[in-house]
Amino acid sequence: MAGDVAPPPRVLIVDDHPDNVEVIRARLEASGYRTASAADGEEALRLVREDPPDLILLDVMMPKVSGMEVAREVKASKDLPFIPIIMQTALESTEMKVEGLGAGADDYITKPINFAELEARVRSMLRIKELHDAVEKRERDLARANLELQRMAITDGLTGLLNRRHLEERLREMFDHSQRLHEPISVVLFDIDHFKPVNDTHGHQAGDEVLKQLADLLRHVARDIDRVGRYGGEEFMAILPGTVLDAAVTFAERARQEVEGYEFTFDGGSLRCTMSSGVAGWPHPRIGHRDELVKAADDALYVAKARGRNRVVRFESAEFNEHLKDQDAGAGERVERGEREVDRGIVQDAR
Repeated sequence: MAGDVAPPPRVLIVDDHPDNVEVIRARLEASGYRTASAADGEEALRLVREDPPDLILLDVMMPKVSGMEVAREVKASKDLPFIPIIMQTALESTEMKVEGLGAGADDYITKPINFAELEARVRSMLRIKELHDAVEKRERDLARANLELQRMAITDGLTGLLNRRHLEERLREMFDHSQRLHEPISVVLFDIDHFKPVNDTHGHQAGDEVLKQLADLLRHVARDIDRVGRYGGEEFMAILPGTVLDAAVTFAERARQEVEGYEFTFDGGSLRCTMSSGVAGWPHPRIGHRDELVKAADDALYVAKARGRNRVVRFESAEFNEHLKDQDAGAGERVERGEREVDRGIVQDAR
């Protein structure tokens, strides 16, 4: 398509003699190049910054700003692309050429200009620019690909949150940091209530939408320094550095309320969900390792599920301890009942 064809290269002619500019412009445009011109170094620098040309044909001796200074500024700028510079001068001394090349010029041509030589040098410099630009593009593409690979290695493909492996790596780093500096750290485990019926009733695509939208809600309530990720299935984790247990419970409750009040939409319908959370924090007398911190949050999440769901339970809270006591009592009753059944069977056998 015609719209995809790149325009011809543009050459900026920098010379304080209008007659020289017109002669060079006519010759270059006859060869198919586009041109622009500047009468001094100051104007040349302004034009280069506004719209970088593909090549600069630069006179050395000019008013205001010399050609040497223009070359130095163009080559030193990190905001400009690679622009080849051909210096032109009436002085053919070796010292002048060395100074020009040292200032950043890529090639040199002396006056009076031989136009066949000029066109050959212009073509050569533009080929170098084309190769340079291609290498830079490949490097940019490679850098983008590497960044994408790094992102894919640490994120969950469905939700875009951190994946479990990276969560565990960050928890190790953050927990060690907290221990060294004696700073608090908390972990919250979230689990969507009754998620299996969502997939069974509405399909897995609807379930995926719920997971993605819930991930967005968690991003919204989290701070920049927090780390939130998908821990597995419908379970999510938040790592809260510098956060005491009370503040972590407040965070988890805010997240719970966000989810409870949100209408999850998917192709063909919508639904509402609730979420249970378990919260644990360090320092704590029963927690000395990051794995114990996660286990404590998981135990609290289990209690939240067992106590009716759609709630936040902190590790070793009154609710948590009461549930364990009820469990122990129930287990004791089951053991006693079993022993009575065994005794009853022994008596019957004796009869």
